Amino acid sequence: MIRIAQPDSIHLTALPPLALYVHMPWCVKKCPYCDFNSHELKGSLADAEYADALIRDLETALPSIWGRRVYSIFFGGGTPSLFPAATMDRLLAAFRARLSMEPDCEVTMEANPGTFEAEKFRDYAAAGINRLSIGIQSFNPRHLKALGRIHDDTEAWRAIEIASKHFANINLDLMYGLPEQTPAESEADCAAALGCGTSHLSFYSLTLEPNTVFYRYPPSLPDEDAAANMQDAIEARLGAGGFTHYETSAYARTGRECRHNLNYWRFGDYLGIGAGAHTKLSFPDRITRQVRFKQPKSYFDNLDKGSAISEQHDVAPRDLPFEFMMNALRLTDGFPVAMFAERTGLPITAAAKALDAAEEKGLIERDHERIRPTERGQHFLNDLLQLFLPDGADHNSGENTLGKTITFQK
Repeated sequence: MIRIAQPDSIHLTALPPLALYVHMPWCVKKCPYCDFNSHELKGSLADAEYADALIRDLETALPSIWGRRVYSIFFGGGTPSLFPAATMDRLLAAFRARLSMEPDCEVTMEANPGTFEAEKFRDYAAAGINRLSIGIQSFNPRHLKALGRIHDDTEAWRAIEIASKHFANINLDLMYGLPEQTPAESEADCAAALGCGTSHLSFYSLTLEPNTVFYRYPPSLPDEDAAANMQDAIEARLGAGGFTHYETSAYARTGRECRHNLNYWRFGDYLGIGAGAHTKLSFPDRITRQVRFKQPKSYFDNLDKGSAISEQHDVAPRDLPFEFMMNALRLTDGFPVAMFAERTGLPITAAAKALDAAEEKGLIERDHERIRPTERGQHFLNDLLQLFLPDGADHNSGENTLGKTITFQK
């Protein structure tokens, strides 16, 4: 058993960068593989009411971030592109009036191909959205049907065409290891994505998450070796196409990495508003996590009572090495050694024994400046991260939490 030094307090000399996450919880249809906090829309969209709530939610949180600058905003879901452009314009105007924002603030919105209209996306760009993340998942109509997507391959291509007219910074979300998918089909998706001319691609392996239809009724998926071979082929194909594999599931052309998600992986701060949104905020002597009420009705009701926060706790110092590494070791280039102390308020010695064990197992490489996962460490990331769990922790929690972190990666 590896024993990790457990300081009983932290001390941050400076606060990390701050991002804003805005959760839009409704979808046209719940996908059978999705375990995100999303709710099938029944009836009309209460976009004006929800925008009012988001603004009030932000206002209640302002004292905790007063004087700090926001350098990225991410509208996630759910399907944010269900919301009218006028509502997004109103929200961004409200954020600008209440927050100190970087002049080149990255503002991302998730969008699904089944919601694309040329005029609406032109207006999103005019409102201040400057980056789109499009949930393509596959260009194969058979796989889209198996995934329960509301769009087909024709709508996927049309969405990319419309987006390219109004946005210079576009991510495509794709998946591999799909039901009955062959290596040739996975490579065809990869080739199609490369041909789109976008600057960022996210490729995820389909996993069967608890509380999903696929978990209860598992489809026939490629085995682990086949999925790993698909991943290797994707990485090689994208590398040859000019994309850098900078994070476990993310690939970007030079300079087009997602700043918002890099902030997550570097253990930066983020204020989450909206139903089910998560928050991580640093203070000189503590790091606090919060969760908003997940169900929209509970979110509305509790916000009316003064606070939408359902859970809040300060992260124990003993848990910080794992929490930091769970994020930073997803980056293929790792992190500067000094960043550990800057972001956790702990000396690097708090993780020394786990780092020694990881290096001995060939899972990391390091020098006095940088720590990074090896290729083996990238492929066995759960095994690497479990070395940093504090004594007495459930060692299955490393894998479970790791799976959840993927939800930020768009």
